[in-house]
Order: sequence, then structure tokens, then C-alpha cells
Amino acid sequence: MNDVRRMSLEALAALGVDQIAYVKPVEIEHEMRFAVHTADGTGVTVFPSLELARLAIRQNDLEPVSVH
Repeated sequence: MNDVRRMSLEALAALGVDQIAYVKPVEIEHEMRFAVHTADGTGVTVFPSLELARLAIRQNDLEPVSVH
């Protein structure tokens, strides 16, 4: 197993890139939405609910992970 403390920034950014996507709550125009980001932090899209965000992630064969 790789020790993440010794990984390069590039390797760390690529970790899980084709396995997980992050869901982060965001406020847009005074309403709570849920932003989806790839594992390297790239923003993909925003959904009106957490359930829809997770469903879209799973439909793309990725595992959703929440960011608080």
C-alpha cells in the first residue's frame, strides 16, 4: 500500500480519480444545493438535492463521498 505522506502532489491528486466523486453542500442564491466534484477537485455540476447528486454519481459507476 502507498504511504500518502510520501506521495507526490500529482499522485495524490490522481488518487481515486476514476473511483470516487465528492458531494459538497453549497449555497447558491440563498438556497442549499449539492456540488459534485471529481476526486482531483474539478467541479462537475450542481444538483438541487443530495439524493440526486448521489444517484448521478452512482449512474456513472463512481462512489459518492460527502465533504463537510
